[in-house]
Amino acid sequence: MNANRYAKLLLLLISATILSCHSRKIAMKGEPGEVVKPQTSLADKYAEMMGVNKTDIQNGRLYEFIENWMGVPYKFGGLDKDGIDCSGFALLLEQQVYNINLPRVTSQQVQVIKRKYEEELKEGDLVFFDFDNKQFSHVGVYLQNGYVVHASSTKGVIVVKLHSNGLYQYFSRAGSIIDTPSVSSQVNQ
Repeated sequence: MNANRYAKLLLLLISATILSCHSRKIAMKGEPGEVVKPQTSLADKYAEMMGVNKTDIQNGRLYEFIENWMGVPYKFGGLDKDGIDCSGFALLLEQQVYNINLPRVTSQQVQVIKRKYEEELKEGDLVFFDFDNKQFSHVGVYLQNGYVVHASSTKGVIVVKLHSNGLYQYFSRAGSIIDTPSVSSQVNQ
């Protein structure tokens, strides 16, 4: 093997090693909108975190998505792993897990839901908050057993109890997404 080819191969191996050590990304199985069985380790982790049975963790794509984004810092207007805001996180989650397109900003996302009472919430529903005396200034996605995932401005992407201190007092509205293209296109105009 000539020296130039050997150097390229060595560089490729070093790069792959560095990238694999840096990344904790879990490959998402299935297609958006498809419910796939979760990895055992993820089902165990999130069942324990949310106080549910392991068998209640059914949507592998959802928990793989959350795991891949967990801890990513908050960045207003962000839409990647360098930083993401709450509406961007909700948009990507709904798109990549449920194959549902949402408007980009929270004030428009709230317009495409059918309101529900808190006890009626299901996995994937949107949950809105009024921070800084601004109506619908923050959004999260409901999981189950009173837990939501959201991009916190101080802690990044996290899973928390809806009734946790500092969050529930700002709870404003929640509901399921009305999945009709006409509603989404009207909001985006």
